[in-house]
Amino acid sequence: MTPVLAIDGPGGAGKGTVSKRLAESLGWHLLDSGALYRLVGVAARKRDVEFSNDAPLSDIARNLDVEFRIVEGGELVQTWLDGEPVDHLLRTETAGSDASVVAAIPAVRDALLQRQRDFAHPPGLVADGRDMGTVVFPEADLKVFLTASAEERAQRRYKQLKEQGLSANLRALREELEARDRRDSERATAPLKPAPDAWVFDTTGVGIDQVVAMIRERLEGVLSSRGSA
Repeated sequence: MTPVLAIDGPGGAGKGTVSKRLAESLGWHLLDSGALYRLVGVAARKRDVEFSNDAPLSDIARNLDVEFRIVEGGELVQTWLDGEPVDHLLRTETAGSDASVVAAIPAVRDALLQRQRDFAHPPGLVADGRDMGTVVFPEADLKVFLTASAEERAQRRYKQLKEQGLSANLRALREELEARDRRDSERATAPLKPAPDAWVFDTTGVGIDQVVAMIRERLEGVLSSRGSA
């Protein structure tokens, strides 16, 4: 079976950057599940679809033509929709908020479930999201739940937006992160929470390089022990 590393956690915990670096260093495929939900939101706005209208939203989710391409060095992943890069549309706060809304719709989650599982093919998959270890890949070889304080996560997001030349308000970012945490953890379908067998890793004050190294070491230990079993 294709090995899977599932990395879950709230926004700003570092799972996106960590997942990209791990996928690049391992030579594995990458699933950015959050981008799928952002894409549903972006497509819905383009088509003037109401976010309360489940049927057309699930149709959008079911028919997404998406690909994630890791750029050399592992620092950048381009998201392509219908053959075109769309990252400039996905990394806005509006897209993030819309993703949290559509992710709470069971019909959308059902439509995307098999699509996400189809990303798992040799030599391996790093799956980044909020329910990778609990719902999408419950049999993942290693499940990691990354977290950090709301203040640090807001600071990280603020720095990221500034580096992209975008305006940002630190207080508003923290409030939005906390609001999204509540929506994601309180939703009835696939709420944000660690899998029972997940390694919960608080990244507050921990550098990205150290986080990547620690996860890779643990993953290699798991794969080695299973290979010799």
